[in-house]
Amino acid sequence: MKIALFGASGGTGTLLTNRCLAAGHHVTALLRSPDIFPLRDKVEVVYGDACDPHAILETVKGVDVVLSALGARSYGKEDVLERGVPNIIAAMQQTGVRRIIVLGSAGAIPDSLKKQPFYRRWIIKKILYNTILKWPVASQIFQYNALAATDLDWTMVMPPMLRNIAARGRYRIDGEALPRNGSSIPREDVADFMMKQLTETRWLRKGVYISR
Repeated sequence: MKIALFGASGGTGTLLTNRCLAAGHHVTALLRSPDIFPLRDKVEVVYGDACDPHAILETVKGVDVVLSALGARSYGKEDVLERGVPNIIAAMQQTGVRRIIVLGSAGAIPDSLKKQPFYRRWIIKKILYNTILKWPVASQIFQYNALAATDLDWTMVMPPMLRNIAARGRYRIDGEALPRNGSSIPREDVADFMMKQLTETRWLRKGVYISR
């Protein structure tokens, strides 16, 4: 399978790259700084970033699936999703690529917390989403709405806090809301689930929550 990978140098993106290569897939990765990417010799590199429509088009040409682990790298106001996602969508529509699987966030949909205890809903929604996580959540809401407005075969995987710890090998998934008391999940488990979506169709044109 030929896969275009965005955000390959990030924590989850590197895990996805390793898994794609281990599975025998051909990976084309858009990299802003390929010299510091440890897997650069094992992938087809397109130099550029998510704000460059031409570079994104070159990354998407001829692939079967798009994987994206793009996202904010700080709590500040960033526009990587606001600028990158429309470019990816446009490139897919221009080249006829249909399938895209993206890393999202549990805060991307308004009723994502409906299965949480009241105190957790209040703390997360009234405090975190309005202060520390204000801008990252806004970007994820944009990403979800942008994909939902297309006719692409998209899936948005929406975890809570990602942790850099060993995979547990098991996790809960839910198509309606974040599983009750779901607060974190290893990146490796999220990468595992995203890889499974390469061949699964259950979550086409949907967001899906995942938590330990």
